[in-house]
Amino acid sequence: MGIDMKNSEGYLDLTCYEALSNVTREEKAASKAAFRPLVYICSPFSGDTEGNIKRAQDFCRFALEKGNIPLAPHLMFPQFMDDNNEKERDLAIFMDIILMGKCQEVWVLGDVISRGMSIEIEKAKKRRQPIRYFNKYFEEVNSL
Repeated sequence: MGIDMKNSEGYLDLTCYEALSNVTREEKAASKAAFRPLVYICSPFSGDTEGNIKRAQDFCRFALEKGNIPLAPHLMFPQFMDDNNEKERDLAIFMDIILMGKCQEVWVLGDVISRGMSIEIEKAKKRRQPIRYFNKYFEEVNSL
C-alpha cells in the first residue's frame, strides 16, 4: 500500500503527497539506523574472576558503543550456576553455544584463550560465524 497522489475526494494533492512521502522516507531511515547486531562476547571468566568480570563488562560497553547489542552469558550464568561444579559448567557452556548461534558475530577478547573460549571459538568456526579478535586494549587484531 503506497501513498496516493490524490486526496480522499479524488483531487490531485501534491503537497500532501510530498509531505507523506518525506515522513515515510524518514521512518524507513530511522528504522535502519535503529538496527543493532547481536554480538557474542567471548572472554575469560575463571582464574582472576573479579578482573575477568570487569574486563568482560568493559568489553560489553565497548561493543555497545560500536552500535551492537552485546551478549555475555558468562556474566549472567554464574549468578545462579556454580562454575566450580563440572556438570553445571558443562551445562553453562552448552547454553552459551545455543545463545551464540543467535548472534551475527563472535567477538573474542584478550591474549589468553581459556578452555571454554576455545570450545566457543571452534563451534563458531564450524558454523562459519564471523569471528573478530580484540586485544586487551579493545584494538582489533587478526587473531590471538
